[in-house]
Amino acid sequence: MTDHLSMHTATRAHPGARRAWPALPAWVAVGLLAGCSQFQPYERPAMPLPSSWPVAPAALPVASATTNAAAATDPSAVTAPAAWSALVTDPALRTLVEQALQNNRDARIASLQVAQVRAQYQIRDAARWPTINLGLTGSRQTVGENEPIKSTLTGGLQVAGWELDLFGRVESLKEVALAQYLASEETRRSTHLSLAAAVVSGWLNLQASDALLALTRQTLASREEALRLTQLRLRHGAASALDLRLAESLTESARVALAQQQRQRMLDRHALALLVGQPVDQPLPEAATGTPDAPDAAWQALADVPVGVPSTVLLNRPDIRAAEQQLAAAQAQMGAARAAFFPRVSLTASVGSASSELSGLFKGGTWGWALAPQALLPIFDGGANRAGLESAQAGRDLALAQYEKAIQVAFREVNDALASRGTLEAQLTAQQGLVQAEAERLRLSELRLRQGVASQLEVLDAQRSLFAARQALLQVRFALAQNRVALFKATAGI
Repeated sequence: MTDHLSMHTATRAHPGARRAWPALPAWVAVGLLAGCSQFQPYERPAMPLPSSWPVAPAALPVASATTNAAAATDPSAVTAPAAWSALVTDPALRTLVEQALQNNRDARIASLQVAQVRAQYQIRDAARWPTINLGLTGSRQTVGENEPIKSTLTGGLQVAGWELDLFGRVESLKEVALAQYLASEETRRSTHLSLAAAVVSGWLNLQASDALLALTRQTLASREEALRLTQLRLRHGAASALDLRLAESLTESARVALAQQQRQRMLDRHALALLVGQPVDQPLPEAATGTPDAPDAAWQALADVPVGVPSTVLLNRPDIRAAEQQLAAAQAQMGAARAAFFPRVSLTASVGSASSELSGLFKGGTWGWALAPQALLPIFDGGANRAGLESAQAGRDLALAQYEKAIQVAFREVNDALASRGTLEAQLTAQQGLVQAEAERLRLSELRLRQGVASQLEVLDAQRSLFAARQALLQVRFALAQNRVALFKATAGI
């Protein structure tokens, strides 16, 4: 500060020295340099996928992706896809999903990561403005062996190393931080969407276990009754030992299935508790009645998902939006890498008071100012700037490939869900017909047994087949409900 104040004093003593700083040409040069900014606004690349699904598209509006320009005004204003509540209509299940969003550790980690990245963006955004400090410094020095010690005290406002962003380096780095913040926000939304879908899927698994458990108990009760009747008939000579052994075999196989279903239900409940982040103690909606209509309550708890939508809705999936923001960050990083080849202009300034004694500081006649601009142009850096640009270009190509892959994976997920939906509906119709046929077969076999024209083996085989058909019917109906969840997740509920 002493040197700057001395320079200022010398300038005042020699007015002609001011001509060394030509004001007008300098500002003209600054304006010309500012036109060389390497910052380039982001432009979305073409989508590497067809414009429609294998089904007829409906005329639905397509929300535009979040742009960095809009988010720069309000970084928290990120357009969100349709809420998961559009899928869940059951109040108890909705409460379960809300608890998961509050307590699940993955959701909490994603939210904390957003807060961290947003703070980093704010730090980078603040770099565009000068940092003004209030400083008080002192120094003691000699200029020769026999010279007296000189003391200098300075105090005032200081600006140290403020970079004038003539070539867009600071702006590009700010855009990098902004895009990374937006990507973390979209990642959080993707985590919440996946968590909500996982909770609904886990709840459906638990409902399926309940339904299969009830069906197994019902089947075990009927087989125990059949075993009792077979034992009674054996005592009266109307049945053989083979008939008894067959009845016992079917009864024990039902007990095995019952134990398996009980174990599966406990595992499903534990998995759901892990997703929710706390024990699932509240009563869950009952959907299990042990009949082919058992999944109706679970089916009615979920809203239908429209399938006639254009494929461009995939651009609003949070994972794809996150990949696009990473692409925007990589492109902005290229602008910063290009700007590194140009001069870096920084400004150091101060205004305050200087004195050789503390008592004389801030007195009249001690005030002054200092201005020290600096421009550094890279001449030789061992290829560091060139390597930085090549790394940024490779990073941009990598981000583009990841963005295109995310779109293609999403397109496949929707196509898989749509294909499964059609085939599951056909399978459900066929399975319902099979259950009806097996039920009629069992009725006729029991009638033939009572009339003495059929064996016990025929009846037991019909019972076994009907039980397997009913199990498969429950599984298909719950698979169709799971497909509704998968389709909602694949389209992000849009």
